[in-house]
Formats: sequence, structure tokens, C-alpha cells
Amino acid sequence: MRRSLAPSQLAKRKAGGEEEDGEWRPPAEAFIRSILSKPFKVPIPNYKGPTGLRALGIKRAGLRSPLHDPFEEGALVLYEPPLLSAHEQLKIDKDKVPVHVVVDPVLSRVLRPHQREGVKFLWDCVTSRRIPGSHGCIMADEMGLGKTLQCITLMWTLLRQSPDCKPEIEKAMVVSPSSLVRNWYNEVEKWLGGRIQPLAIDGGSKEEIDRKLVGFMNQRGLRVPSPILIISYETFRLHAEALQKGSVGLVICDEGHRLKNSENQTYQALNSLNTPRRVLISGTPIQNDLLEYFSLVHFVNSGILGTAQEFKRHFELPILKGRDADASEAERQKGEERLKELISIVNRCLIRRTSDILSKYLPVKIEQVVCCRLTPLQAELYKNFLKQAKPVEELKEGKINVSSLSSITSLKKLCNHPALIYDKCVEEEEGFMGALDLFPAGYSTKSVEPQLSGKMLVLDYILAVTKSTSNDKVVLVSNYTQTLDLFEKLCRNRRYLYVRLDGTMSIKKRAKVVERFNSPSSPEFIFMLSSKAGGCGLNLIGANRLVMFDPDWNPANDEQAMARVWRDGQKKTCYIYRLLSTGTIEEKIFQRQTHKKALSSCVVDEEQDVERHFSLGELKELFSLNETTISDTHDKIKCRRCVNGHQVRPPPEGSDCTSDLSQWNHCADKRGLQDSVLKAAWDAAVTFTFHHHSHEEQRGIP
Repeated sequence: MRRSLAPSQLAKRKAGGEEEDGEWRPPAEAFIRSILSKPFKVPIPNYKGPTGLRALGIKRAGLRSPLHDPFEEGALVLYEPPLLSAHEQLKIDKDKVPVHVVVDPVLSRVLRPHQREGVKFLWDCVTSRRIPGSHGCIMADEMGLGKTLQCITLMWTLLRQSPDCKPEIEKAMVVSPSSLVRNWYNEVEKWLGGRIQPLAIDGGSKEEIDRKLVGFMNQRGLRVPSPILIISYETFRLHAEALQKGSVGLVICDEGHRLKNSENQTYQALNSLNTPRRVLISGTPIQNDLLEYFSLVHFVNSGILGTAQEFKRHFELPILKGRDADASEAERQKGEERLKELISIVNRCLIRRTSDILSKYLPVKIEQVVCCRLTPLQAELYKNFLKQAKPVEELKEGKINVSSLSSITSLKKLCNHPALIYDKCVEEEEGFMGALDLFPAGYSTKSVEPQLSGKMLVLDYILAVTKSTSNDKVVLVSNYTQTLDLFEKLCRNRRYLYVRLDGTMSIKKRAKVVERFNSPSSPEFIFMLSSKAGGCGLNLIGANRLVMFDPDWNPANDEQAMARVWRDGQKKTCYIYRLLSTGTIEEKIFQRQTHKKALSSCVVDEEQDVERHFSLGELKELFSLNETTISDTHDKIKCRRCVNGHQVRPPPEGSDCTSDLSQWNHCADKRGLQDSVLKAAWDAAVTFTFHHHSHEEQRGIP
């Protein structure tokens, strides 16, 4: 039967549950079918599609948006796009509109004000916004200001976003001393959690390392599995060829003062990397060495100071000539103008803040310079050596030779403890002929005898008082592993639990030892540290007392070592004890530091241009002993803080004491001391030395 197709008839049939195919269905079935046949609608009001990365095959409508909200409270905005007029918004291609670059709130919430400023400076430099055409900078903040966190923030931002609404870089590389590779890995994990998986290479066979490096360099695309490589300078130099086959978006060189010599292999290997964005980290002040200025700045921003020849002609020669004592007024003026010009260029890509900022966030730090008299044995050995070796006569026209360098080392070791030069006495080396007779009968180096060394005696009492009166931990720092051996003997003798870090410890073990020592539940009382092996970058906040047992020629090395305990995370008042042997070569070394004349390149142990920084008179003065003073350094600075042998606070107006001598403990009694441990050590040391050496007034802490 033919059915009518008129609209009125169709409506009647649908109302009765009858379908167009002629089959009758129940009303409920018809209702369900009508629901399922309706087109899908998004049940969220005003929904406009995804806000993240584009989905495959779908073109997103509207303007691009930043990764993080730039208007959120506390947002750190590194880039703000220019405002567009209504007319410009109509004309511009929506896929080319720049967006805000905003630091991930996970990081911006923990950044302190100076760190936020530092991240902005770093980002401006590596994106060529501070110096057009240059993409490098030097982060020269002092120790403890969070340089690592600032650089992690920079890396994470560059890896995730840019004004062009895509990552600025695909990969980043961190090159650091071997002792800090694991520390960098832990810091990335600490601040970014599981958001990123860095690749840290701190050991393995050559084939295994090459395979990992090739795999890292071959990574491409928006989602690189391991976008951060952390590698030591030594490993980088040995495997540089594998890393030079591709490009890396950013390279960060920690402890970058290692690159102050443009002739060494590490510098040249890093400089050959296909990496325009370069950040050099150094908590060491860049000192008045123009070649250092050029090498470091040339590494991060090649050509900004011209070629080496142009730099020498335009900056170095006029500045050095202007500083000459015989320079004319015109030469002096020209030298000052060129120096100002050089500083203005360097400061465009260098940021430096001092540790004064930390005083807002960290406990008080008390640095105390403690002068310790030599024991009679040390004094006799010292004088005999100067008579026999005659190091002053070895100096000709201010030149220092191998023999003089050996004499310096012998005197420094003697100041630490006579045991360190005992073998020389046995073999009757030059300067130690007949010296064996001065040692006590039956003396043996198998056991440590603190009473034979002024500094070791004071250290013994400091440790004993600290252990018995508090739960503080102590870091002991020395330049010599032989001195660390003596510390070990002392600890075993006193039954102190300790750990030791020197050049013989593997990188993996170093990280575990530091982590265990910093734990409040760890039983170790003492951490022994070789400043040559691991003074840089270690975080030893488990301790709040540090003893610098011997000074270094380079003040930066001492500063690095002393900054191990006064860092982020420290909860206790910190005490720094700098022990010096009174009237000896140690005070001469300290005086060079105090007056900021010791340059980074002036490292006597490496025989580098010592005569360039010392006059003949100063070199001769190194080899002398002043037994009549309570402190040779104190005499020379003409301190006005002392009245009748007692220290006065605050210092009188116009005091000659420099800020470097934060607390000068030299007075004839203990009234100048604020540290209870040092007061107690004073009492014990005075009683002990007076009892055994009653024929002369000798105090452990003058």
C-alpha cells in the first residue's frame, strides 16, 4: 500500500511510534533512538578547545597564550610582549603573536629577590637582549647566593618556552668539577622533581660514556627524553669529539674560573662547541688580571673585546702603563679611561652580588683569626732552617726558583706540625742538618703529639670543648693531605667519629659521604676536607664550625672552603676559626689576602709567576721569623680597636682595621672573645703551655 509523504501524515506516524520503514516500535524505543541520533554537544559552557600544544590535525582558534599566567601574584615575567593597538591586532598573523615568558611557579615561589633578579639577567643575556649578537654571561655571585638554583631556573625556562610559544632550546649541558656532578643532579631533582630526567655522567668505561654522549647529542624534537647533560671537565675533555658533532642550546660551566687560561685543553675543547649560549659560574672574584678578564669574557661572548692583539693594544698596555710608578699624568689618565671602558663592557654581561645579602636569611657568622705561637721545638726548627737553607740568598733580582719554592713549602708544613718535616730531618736534607736532635727522646710519627705544635694544640682544645659542651659538628680544612693524616690520628686517639674527603675518594662516594654527614642523625663529629680536592661547591651544613688550619696563597681558595658551612639550609650560628702561626710565613700569606694583593694566578705550589706579584723586599720578608710579636699582621695594620691590650667594640671612628679582619683575637687576655668554645680553649691552652714551658710566657692563643 502506498503511503502519503505529506508532512502532516509523516508527523502522525512518528507520534504513533511508527518508523518510516513501516515498522511499528514502542514509544520508549523511539524515544531512546531520538536521543542517540542527536549530535554531540560539549557540556561545558563557553568551552573553546585545548589551551596547551596543538592536537594533531586541529587548528586552534584565537591568539596564542603563555605557558604560565603572567598576571598571577608573584609571577616572575622574563619577557613581556609589546602592546598592540586594535588596528595592529587585526592585521597581525595570529600564529606569530609573541607571548609572555613566565618562570614556572614551582620555581618562582622559592626564588629570593636577588635570585629573581639574577634569573632575569641570565635570560636577557642568553637571548641576546642585553648585548645584541652576544648570547653569554658570567654569573659571579659570591658563594651561598644560590647560583645553582638560578641556573636551573634558566635551563628549565629555556627548555619549555620562548616568546615564539615554543621551547627556546632542545638540550642543555652543565660542565662542572667532578666532585659536583652528583650535586648538580641532586639539585635538579630537588627543584624540578620528576618533571625532567637529567643525564649525569660521573664514571664508566670509554665505550659506555661515548655511547651515552652520542645518544644525548642525537636527541631531537619538542619532548627530548633527557634534555640536560651533567658532565665533569675531565670527562668532557676526554670525550669532546662526541659532543662536537652536533649542537647544544646552552652550556653552563660551573667553577668557571678554571677557564681563565685560554691556552689549556679544556678551554679550547669547550670553546669549539657549537653552542652560542654560554653561562660561566664563578663565586671567585675576577681579580685585577687583565688576561683573566679577556679569557673569561671572550669565552662567553667571543669578539666583544676584540681579538687578543686588539685587547692588548687597546686595553692592557695603556692600563698597565698608567699604573706604572713612573707614568706621566697623561698616561695615568689614559689608563683610567681605558679601565673604565673595559669595566663598562664587562659589566654588561657580568652580575655579581656579595654574601651580605645572606645575612637576611642565614644565622650569624663569626669569623675569627686566631694567632698561635710556635712551640719551642717549632721555633728552633724554624730558625735552624733559615740559617742553613739561606733561602734569602737564593733570591736574585727578585726571582724565585725551585729551591725557594721548596723552602716555602717546608716552612708551611713546619707551621702545621714538626711531624710533617720529620722525614726531612731524618734524611738531613738542606735546612734540616742536625735537626733530629731537637726532637724529644723516643719521638715517633706513629702517634700524633699535639703539644709539639701551637696550632695543633689549640685545635685539640677547640675540638674537646666543642664535643663536651655542644652537639655541634666541625669541618677541618687543610691544603695538605699529610695534615689530614695527623687529624685522623688525633681523632682516633680522642675517639672522635670522622669522615675524610680528599683526592683519593671516588665521585660517587663523595656525594654519599656528604649526604650522610649532613644528616642530623649521623654520628660523625668531624669532616676532614682537602681544600685542593673538594673545596668548591660542597654543601656541609651539617656542621656549623669550620677550622681553616693553614692559609692558601690565593684568597679565593680559602673563601671557597670557608663557605662550605654558611649556606642555605644552615640553622645554627656559624664559627670560622682561621689558625695562623704567629710571626711566620703564614702571617705573610694572610697579609697578602687581607690587602687583596694575591691574584688568582699567584699559586706558589704551581710555580706560576710569583715574582710578578712580589717585590724583592717582600720575597725576602717571607723568610723571616718574628718572635717578639703577638701578631705581625696586627702590628702592620696599626689597629686602633685595642686599648691597653684589650679589644674595644665597636671600633673607634677612623679605625685602620679592615673588614676582612671581622674579629681579631690577639689580645693579651680573653676579654675580646665572644665565642664560649674559644674562651674555654684559651683557658685550657694557657694553663697547659704555661705548665710545661714556665721559663717563658707562651700562650696557645696570643
